[in-house]
Amino acid sequence: MTIFHILQKKDAVVLWQDGVLLAIKYPDYFAKCKGNCMILKQDILARNLTALLPQSSKIKLISIEELVGITENYLPQLSL
Repeated sequence: MTIFHILQKKDAVVLWQDGVLLAIKYPDYFAKCKGNCMILKQDILARNLTALLPQSSKIKLISIEELVGITENYLPQLSL
């Protein structure tokens, strides 16, 4: 069992920096995620991983500006 199994629709997961690799390495985690799953677009582009993202992925690419809005709307926040 992973943390993705306990997420609810009101939760959000944002991957950035090397965390974006989780979406490539463990796509099944995100396929089962009930929360809003997002990846910082600039980190995917910086690592040239766009082509490796699963086509069926529910993960949304977001900008740094969108990240600011997300951090304003989701409380509390934790980092793993």
